[in-house]
Amino acid sequence: MENKTIYGFTVKGRGGATLDLSTLKGKVLLVVNTATGCGFTPQYEGLEKLYGRYRDRGLEILDFPCDQFGHQAPGSDDEIHQFCALKYNTSFDQLSKIEVNGPGAEPLYEYLKSERPKDDAPEADIAGLRELLAKHGLKGAEAPGDIEWNFTKFLVDRDGNVVKRFHPTTTPEAIAAEIEELHLL
Repeated sequence: MENKTIYGFTVKGRGGATLDLSTLKGKVLLVVNTATGCGFTPQYEGLEKLYGRYRDRGLEILDFPCDQFGHQAPGSDDEIHQFCALKYNTSFDQLSKIEVNGPGAEPLYEYLKSERPKDDAPEADIAGLRELLAKHGLKGAEAPGDIEWNFTKFLVDRDGNVVKRFHPTTTPEAIAAEIEELHLL
C-alpha cells in the first residue's frame, strides 16, 4: 500500500463534507463499521461510553455505517445519525455509509484490512458467529482478511498506525484498557 499510516486517507463525512484523516494526527482512533439493525447494535452504548470517557484525552471514533451485511443499515446517513442520537445518545458523528469488502470497498478499509488481516477473537467466537449467520442464511467474510460482520473495530495509535483489529463480538468495554495503553493525552 502506498499510504504508510491512516493519515494518507480522506473519507466522506455525513452530509458530503470530506474529512482528511491527517487532521486527526496525535489522536487515538477507533474505526468501526456499524449497522442500526444488527444484533450488535447495542454496542453503540459502549462506544458512546468510551467516547465520553476518553474524548477529552484524544480519542476519536470513526463510525462508518455499512449496509453490506444482511441489509442491516437501511436509511440515509441522516436517518442513521438520528437513530443513534435518539436511541443511544451518541455524540460522536457518523461518517457516510460505505462498503468494507469487495470491489466497492472504501480505500481506507482496504488499508485497515491489509494492516490487520486478522482480529483478536478466539476461533470459537469466529466459528460461533459464522454458525449464527449461516442459521439465518447470511454470510460474512468471503475472502481472507475481509471484515466478518458489523461492528468490527480497528484501533489506531497516535502516530496513525493500525495496532489492533477486534472481532464484532468484542465489546467496546473490553477495549478500554488497550485504549489507555496508547498514551492518551
